[in-house]
Amino acid sequence: MRKNILFIGGSYGIGLESAKILTSENNLFIASRTKEGLNEIECTHLTFDASKDDIKELELPDTLDGLVYFPGSIKLKPFKMLSPEIFQEEMNLNFFSLVKVVQGLLPKLKNSEQASLIFFSTVAVKVGMPFHTSISAAKGAIEGFAKSLAAEYAPSFRVNVISPSLTDTQLSEKLLSNDAKREKMGDRHPLKRVGNPKDIANAVEFLISEKSSWMTGQILGIDGGLSTLNVH
Repeated sequence: MRKNILFIGGSYGIGLESAKILTSENNLFIASRTKEGLNEIECTHLTFDASKDDIKELELPDTLDGLVYFPGSIKLKPFKMLSPEIFQEEMNLNFFSLVKVVQGLLPKLKNSEQASLIFFSTVAVKVGMPFHTSISAAKGAIEGFAKSLAAEYAPSFRVNVISPSLTDTQLSEKLLSNDAKREKMGDRHPLKRVGNPKDIANAVEFLISEKSSWMTGQILGIDGGLSTLNVH
């Protein structure tokens, strides 16, 4: 039986790779600012900006079996160079917009037999890293929110978080702009490479599917071993 899956964002990078995997067996709705990359994907595209628009105004099915929230940012600067306004921007995009989306979709998610919600964090929440104060604060809020939400709505729906390390997407272009940078970043990980979109998309597929039906409230580190292993 095909499920109704909604992506917030997802027209490139991890979202696009996840769409390629999920579209054959699900009814996929992608709400994003642009349709870039989606022309060959069998999906229903809805123009939507998570930071501005009201999710309740979108034409969506009455039942949603899955929700994946992709919008995120990478602003790596010394703390002294980060204004309170930048912290607010990070929180608005990564966290507050997510809260508004989930609240707006609650009735549709509760109509499902057991919907699966997937959010994104970062390895830098678990492992303190310089220059990550603003993004770690925003993603840390997501991890706490997800666990509490999972507890409050079990068994009605499941909530899990994917926590990647550096992944080769448009967001990380500046950090991986040449071979030397890519090698240096890869060497920081026990598995000696940075992630690619499919590494993360495979986790999205698993969490959406019934294969993860006994999992909720979990933070999955898809990070090349960086968050738990010290091999140096």
